[in-house]
Amino acid sequence: MSIKLEHITYTYSPGTVYEMHALKDVDMEIPDGQFMGIIGHTGSGKSTLIQHFNGLMKPTSGKVRYNGQDIWAEKYDRQKLRSKVGLVFQYPEHQLFEAEVLEDVCFGPKNLGLSKEEAEERAVRALTQAGLSEKFYKSSPFELSGGQKRRAAIAGVLAMEPECIVLDEATAMLDPVGRREVLATVHRLNREKGMTVVLITHHMNEAEEADRVVVMDDGAVVMDGSPKEVF
Repeated sequence: MSIKLEHITYTYSPGTVYEMHALKDVDMEIPDGQFMGIIGHTGSGKSTLIQHFNGLMKPTSGKVRYNGQDIWAEKYDRQKLRSKVGLVFQYPEHQLFEAEVLEDVCFGPKNLGLSKEEAEERAVRALTQAGLSEKFYKSSPFELSGGQKRRAAIAGVLAMEPECIVLDEATAMLDPVGRREVLATVHRLNREKGMTVVLITHHMNEAEEADRVVVMDDGAVVMDGSPKEVF
């Protein structure tokens, strides 16, 4: 698996008084199995950047390639790509909506056309990977702690069996216990499962545990290297 961005620019509201250049000539490659941290102040382009990884946003110019293929080429299956590159948005617990945790995690696999049994099998596997024990499966998602809700939401993405998981501020607004739980899940996915992980964070102690740190500023990559080099 590899994601490659070639000279990506993205402009909001082009040709209007609200025109804003959110990404400026971004070149980047994310190889298989890497743990990459992305840091930068609010408005630096981090969230816009990651939505290009699986085609949620189309670049104004430049190319996005997944395993060498242009994801905006005619007839490219971006729906399939979105199951391979899973995004966990900021405050993903806001996306929890089913009556029970297991049902919620089954939602994605069912949308792929899997049977109820296959969807549940995937959901149980994903919840195990996310570190939520069986005693929570029949609980309402809204009865969980902050860290547990976040892990249930991560499980919903894992049930799609992605090759890469991208997390936007995965630990935002969590207490120290919740932060540790979520980070332990993310590290386990990378180190034990070999999954490619991209983590947007404002916490330098989270970024320093990555293999690589990218610093965004004003829509551009201003630093890219090991945590030691960047810090």
